[in-house]
Amino acid sequence: MHIHRTYRAKILNHGQVAELLDRHGWSASKLWNVANYYSREVWEDTGEIADDSDLKSELKKHPKYKGLHSQSSQRVLEELAEAFNSWYGKRKNDSRANPPGYRKRNYYDNHGNRVHEEHPRSTVTWKQKGIRHDTGNNRVRLSKGANHKDHPRDWDYILIEYETRPEATVENLQQVRAVYDNATDRWELHLVCKHEVETPAVPGNETAGIDLGICNFAAVAYSTEQADLYPGNRLKQDGYYFPKEIAKCDDSGGEEATRLHAKWSERRTHFFHSLAKHIVERCAENEVGRINVGKLAGVREDEDGESKNWGRHGNLDLHGWAFDRFTSILTYKAKVEGIEVVEVSERDTSKTCCMCRREDDSQRVERGLYVCEACEAAFNADVNGAENIRLDINESNSESSAGLDEDRSTGWLAQPGVYLHDLSRGFQPRAEVVDCKP
Repeated sequence: MHIHRTYRAKILNHGQVAELLDRHGWSASKLWNVANYYSREVWEDTGEIADDSDLKSELKKHPKYKGLHSQSSQRVLEELAEAFNSWYGKRKNDSRANPPGYRKRNYYDNHGNRVHEEHPRSTVTWKQKGIRHDTGNNRVRLSKGANHKDHPRDWDYILIEYETRPEATVENLQQVRAVYDNATDRWELHLVCKHEVETPAVPGNETAGIDLGICNFAAVAYSTEQADLYPGNRLKQDGYYFPKEIAKCDDSGGEEATRLHAKWSERRTHFFHSLAKHIVERCAENEVGRINVGKLAGVREDEDGESKNWGRHGNLDLHGWAFDRFTSILTYKAKVEGIEVVEVSERDTSKTCCMCRREDDSQRVERGLYVCEACEAAFNADVNGAENIRLDINESNSESSAGLDEDRSTGWLAQPGVYLHDLSRGFQPRAEVVDCKP
């Protein structure tokens, strides 16, 4: 079995390579800006979003494209296309949504004339063709962009000596990202490696169900009659805080705005990884060999394919809801522990009683509470959805499942464990977490 791991590495010869990395970081920003201008023109002329293949075809001969290795330039264009598609999804229901900004900051004199501009140091990604790895000496050679060779006989690579934590095994290098840390004014490397590991033993034969949502980001039901809730408060707080702070910046593509975007992304990624890790650990404790996750493709559209309107704050939450990214992270972490992740239909799981299978839109009487008029059961609505996903009610045979739950208790459905995210310790029981501001 193959898995990918990312290791952060300190650059030991930073003084020798910092200027070259600066040049490449600035080149990445300049290429972003050129592609951004082109994408905006396409949008204004056609009302369509240029995809990454369009950008690559149009800009591969542009001088700014040669500021990076060809695969590094391609990655910049892919990131921009992803950002435009994200904006396109938000704009239908959020009038405040803006297209991706330019990565530069302009300076003007007293007469309003631009006298200077600065570009932030963007992250630069090298893929396999642009990397040569010296495993014996902890060094990597990263191909230069053609524009950064001072003369025809100049070296065509940047030679970087790095240091990782002692337990890290850097081999089968797939990707290198040079990331500038504004807090320390230094570059660092993120090394993505592919490792082959033995397929682990399956923890057990039980199944867990996960219902993903907005108020509670995840509700998990186990066949051992246990349930956990993971509120999305941290994500929502960041989702309101960071856009406001970014809006205060003088330039949406400037260094401060870029720093805030990076911090926001880092915190969101940390939340997803911490959550996936905690759920996988809980599944192993409960001898789970399979996790059913509600398949949420199309959740942003109604039955007619139109975008749902969830209100001002609801739309902001929904379109910032990276359920697909979380499912990918969960799948990866579960695989390492021998647990299979399967996406199942979540159709009707929120309005069907997991005890008697009665289906009724009105049974979810208020947020967080589900009451079944048929069997008089009352329990947490999100846990009810998770239990239905665990049972995979859309695939179950109605005759064989009739009466299946007659002798089951319902207390655990009404009183799930609640875990909140702590920035330093990951997910902890609610009573042990002291909330803090971003």
